[in-house]
Amino acid sequence: MEDRRLSPPLSPVRTRNAAATRTAILEAARRRFAHEGYDQTGLRDIASDAGVDAALISRYFGGKEELFEEVLTCGPNIAEFLDGDREGFGDRVATMMAIEPMREEKFHLFLIMLRSASSPKAAAAIRRHSSEAFYQPLEAWLGGEDAAVRARVLSCLMMGATMNRMIHEDYLLDDNQRRDLCDALARTLNHFASGDD
Repeated sequence: MEDRRLSPPLSPVRTRNAAATRTAILEAARRRFAHEGYDQTGLRDIASDAGVDAALISRYFGGKEELFEEVLTCGPNIAEFLDGDREGFGDRVATMMAIEPMREEKFHLFLIMLRSASSPKAAAAIRRHSSEAFYQPLEAWLGGEDAAVRARVLSCLMMGATMNRMIHEDYLLDDNQRRDLCDALARTLNHFASGDD
């Protein structure tokens, strides 16, 4: 006899709806965490923004901590800059930092970490994410005994440039000056990426 307690397999339509719901929750959470930080963000607010029942957040993610970690995991990471030759690393990063329009997902990830770092629960997730998604792959790519220190120097340069760009989108420079800034930043980044003394 058929066991009626078992749920039927999800139809393709229900699967697509589930994926869309999960994406909507993640997007709403990313925006809330970016603007309000971890402690000030409530699951009901996220659910309301996503247009879903708050119970679905628990169903898909388990809770606020797990959702926060998923938001971090789905954000940008260092991999896009490591996909290319070492000599072009500084140029790739500097162009993104100083010339290209700021990408909202990068802007949000930075704000999420900045506004949530003072929360003990969020800080642990941020440290874990920073280590796994940024420092470890960057150190492995850099190589050498001083890779950990060089990775932190690169991080400081990148975070400083990002913070400056967030405050003054054009760095208070004209287009030619921004190009000069980009070139100088690229040289500095390449110096630490190459490990040259």
